[in-house]
Amino acid sequence: MSRHLLNPLANKDDPTPSSLDNIPKRLERDLRAYGALLIQQAGIMLEAPQEVMGTAQVLFQRFWFVTSLKHFGIRDIALGALFLSSKLAESPLRIRDIINSFSYLSSLIAYCSTPPFPSPGSFQYTPMDYFATEFYDTKDALVVAEMQILKRLGFQTQVALPYGHLVNYLQVLELAEREEFVSRCWGCLNDMLQTPLPALHPQSTLAISSIYLTSRLSTPPLPLPLSPVPWWTLFDAEEDDILEICETVLQLYEDWKVGEGDGNVWRKLGGLPADKKGVRELVGLGREREEGERGNRH
Repeated sequence: MSRHLLNPLANKDDPTPSSLDNIPKRLERDLRAYGALLIQQAGIMLEAPQEVMGTAQVLFQRFWFVTSLKHFGIRDIALGALFLSSKLAESPLRIRDIINSFSYLSSLIAYCSTPPFPSPGSFQYTPMDYFATEFYDTKDALVVAEMQILKRLGFQTQVALPYGHLVNYLQVLELAEREEFVSRCWGCLNDMLQTPLPALHPQSTLAISSIYLTSRLSTPPLPLPLSPVPWWTLFDAEEDDILEICETVLQLYEDWKVGEGDGNVWRKLGGLPADKKGVRELVGLGREREEGERGNRH
């Protein structure tokens, strides 16, 4: 049986619950990336295996295909996803350590997104008091989030990541010895986890797309065989799917202005709501503006 059948996939033609709640597409994209970035950064701080971080991000992305961003905050679900994935991967992380890492990141975001927008390097963190109400509230939110992920995904927590496929395809294409190229392909896959793509496409197609995009963005572009048939057809991939995936990744780079420095990312995060209350208020303000503009026209 093909390994990609292990991953339950959403129908990309169906509207997401968030879109049905009138949450703008751009905001949904940004919040999905925000939560996945929190998971990745917290995992790095805790020295978690890539399997733990990748699995958590896939579960996080799946969750928003069954639940609206109006009903749960991305920070809480990211907490629950990381904790759950660490147990699924048999590399359990302590709840206290996860909460501490998210607290650090939240404080860093607040620091870097406040004028005059200081650099992350000057940030000094004051650890959370373990007996503070905030700690126990966050712990409760984490436990509830883990339960909601399991419940709403119907306990379908199996996740197959694309990295093994990437290694195999690079070996077949005789690219495995190009260390910089391999590293960029790997990074591209990591970036895909910050988008809905892992819940929409088989991991084999994601791996192929990372090679395709990295070869096109290389300087000069890396030529790969197109005859007698395009190289990706050897791996049962469709060009339309590859182009759609590449377009989503490039949109991520455009949204987050990749290449302009870490400070820009932290400032952007500071302007996004990490809880459901913030999302509701932001969507409500947008709706009020639209209604006001309509009234002015009439």
